[in-house]
Amino acid sequence: MSLFSYASKHRFLFIRMWRFPKAVDSHFAYHEHDRVYNSRRSNKSQVSEGRRLEQKASPNKFQNQRRISSELQKLAQEDLSSERKKTARLKPSMESSDQHEIVFGVAPCLLALTQARRKALKLFVKDGEALQRSALLKVCEEAHQRLVPIQRVSKKDLDRMVLGRVHQGVCLQATPLSYLTEDSEQSSKTTPLWLVLDGIQDPMNLGAILRSAYFLGVDRVASSIRHSCPLTPVVSKASSGIMEVMGVYGYEDLEDMVRVKAAQGWWVVGTVAAEAPVSGVPITPGPDFRMTTPTLLLIGGEGDGLSQKLLALCQTLVTIPAGRQLLPGVESLNVSVATGILLHSLLTSTRPT
Repeated sequence: MSLFSYASKHRFLFIRMWRFPKAVDSHFAYHEHDRVYNSRRSNKSQVSEGRRLEQKASPNKFQNQRRISSELQKLAQEDLSSERKKTARLKPSMESSDQHEIVFGVAPCLLALTQARRKALKLFVKDGEALQRSALLKVCEEAHQRLVPIQRVSKKDLDRMVLGRVHQGVCLQATPLSYLTEDSEQSSKTTPLWLVLDGIQDPMNLGAILRSAYFLGVDRVASSIRHSCPLTPVVSKASSGIMEVMGVYGYEDLEDMVRVKAAQGWWVVGTVAAEAPVSGVPITPGPDFRMTTPTLLLIGGEGDGLSQKLLALCQTLVTIPAGRQLLPGVESLNVSVATGILLHSLLTSTRPT
């Protein structure tokens, strides 16, 4: 090749690179890609050949790896199966049944343990809560003293046990409470007061009534068994645990009990709304009534009030006068609020002035 031809060739390449730089870059990039690709293929084939020779030389090595892998999977499946069985064993113990129920809340659980009217089976505490709150620590101490097993669970488990109600981080699995039956218990007071409930169906109202009755000093709470709320953990929570302390006597026939007490000299006092048309029975405002003899205070259920049979047995009716002109639809009080007001009026009337 002549010098002219060599110089002309490179001058042509220089001019081409100067005028079309992108095209030239692409040309060199393409050939560089081929070089790298061929190099990688060569290396890959060498590695594959090395592995093939290694497998041929030691065939048991890879079989052992597969065997170990299968054994690990088998162990993992066995662990998962045992964990599921363990969870399945725990679940029934955390649910209510005919033999036990779940008491929830700090005060109900504490009083259920200390009063021992139930048989406590197991205490469930939210994980991490007992060491942070003195009230929960007290519940755990009472359970420990009574040899009641304590199990730490998550908040999700507690929520499931009580169907999302407010549990305050503690639940107690225990036997149910039921209505007490009639006995020969006598009050030491000269003018005892029995609260007689006729058809209270709302557990929140029943719990609030029990709390007021205990606080104000009622001697006994009696209830009709038919068409009345049972003594559930919801009632215990609404009463702040008073249901665990104060027994509720149940009667199949309230009318018979009221007749017997009236024959013994007890005064039968019913409750009605203001201006209720009841013929033949005097109506007295609650604050004006004076309790001078053993008294039965009869409280009717939500909406319907006292039954006609019980109204016929009343010797006096008391009512709560309103403090203003009431609008239609709000002429009465909630039954638990009205009960608290009337109990306060009757019980304070017996105190010396």
